[in-house]
Amino acid sequence: MTMTWTGVMPAMTTALDERYGIDHAFVARHAQWLIEHGCTAIVTPGSLGEGNTLSFAERIALWRTCVQALNGRAPVVAAIAALSTREAVDMAKAAADAGCSGLMVLPPYVYKGDWRENKAHVSAIFKATPLSCMLYNNPIAYGVDYLPQQIAELAGEHANFAAVKESSADVRRIMAIRELIGDRLALLIGVDDLIVEGIAVGATGWVAGLVNALPKESVALFNYAMNGERDKADALYKWFLPLLRMDTVPKFVQLIKLVQHEVGMGNPRVRPPRLELTGAELEAALAVIRAALASRPNLTA
Repeated sequence: MTMTWTGVMPAMTTALDERYGIDHAFVARHAQWLIEHGCTAIVTPGSLGEGNTLSFAERIALWRTCVQALNGRAPVVAAIAALSTREAVDMAKAAADAGCSGLMVLPPYVYKGDWRENKAHVSAIFKATPLSCMLYNNPIAYGVDYLPQQIAELAGEHANFAAVKESSADVRRIMAIRELIGDRLALLIGVDDLIVEGIAVGATGWVAGLVNALPKESVALFNYAMNGERDKADALYKWFLPLLRMDTVPKFVQLIKLVQHEVGMGNPRVRPPRLELTGAELEAALAVIRAALASRPNLTA
């Protein structure tokens, strides 16, 4: 199906069963639930989806589950991240074969190359399939920073390069890219506690984390900001921020899965080397989550 890079797109968590395998039945139900609440696509398995702990075969099975569950109602975007360019290209082709509609392209893990090397890596992925591609720029997490002029260079060379997930946490990047290439690329925010500011300077999409637990609130916040409903956006953002900030810390996977558990839509299991929160750390997180949920706004009122 046609890929449109707008709206709220969950970076979906990967549900695990008691043996720490993928819980495909829950993944299917979760994907459907997110789309039913207004999300526009599913992105999996990125950092939040614990993609680096999944085997190649597990990724393919995950994509097939999501594609079958959504059954054409919304696109599935495959996160492409690998140690080598060859593996990344094979992964992109497998995603296309599994029925995915788009690719989220990450820099190579571990090796932090220069621009010539990083350009060659992502270009090979762009060329591997005709699927629409979104470049994921997250220098904080991955140590590779795709600068606006480099993004403009890629945009001039690859017709299927369609969007950027900007997670530098520098909202000025949105205007810097726009200044160079106008509306050539869709620009999406990839940092939960920057969404209102990002939309104010031209972002038209959100690859979101807390949406996994709170899709109604996430979609409402996005729509308020996009529609210029400042008072509504500010009020909802103020309530949401203590939870949205959980997306920007090292244990964001554990925290977001914990929020899912607290709202009854998931469990807190994570794959090692991650471990579930315990002790004072768990209690502190639960205090923030439960305080927020106790004052959860009634969006249907």
